[in-house]
Amino acid sequence: MADDTLQPGQLLARGVCRHLRDHDFTCLEEFSPERGKRLDVMALGPKGEFWIVECKSSRADFTCDAKWQGYLEWSDRYFWAVDTEFPTYLLPPETGLILADAFGAEVVRMPGETKLAPARRKALTLRFARAAALRLQWARDPMMAEQAG
Repeated sequence: MADDTLQPGQLLARGVCRHLRDHDFTCLEEFSPERGKRLDVMALGPKGEFWIVECKSSRADFTCDAKWQGYLEWSDRYFWAVDTEFPTYLLPPETGLILADAFGAEVVRMPGETKLAPARRKALTLRFARAAALRLQWARDPMMAEQAG
């Protein structure tokens, strides 16, 4: 997909995923841990840890997001990814901060860890694996993606 067809938040997500891959994380963009929730980036680390990264391209994008606190229960660490022009003082200090652009990123504030319950971790790991496998199948066979609607 060409850069000119991506939204600003999607460009931030791409940079975040590139950075996290350098640290042995695998990422899914626009991942749904359960019905009604859609995360910008869900990252699975080498020790089975889950990080959520929500990408905000502007002050308005952040201030209209009233659902982010419902995402906390789905990760071991929660981050915001913003560009260098974003007013970072708006972001809750107990959350992580990643400065990003379309090409890369840097973690500038590591949040505290909140371990997922074992049953939730197992369910989330299975959902993550299934989503990744389906996306690979869809990439290899576009007809499957069309059937999935």
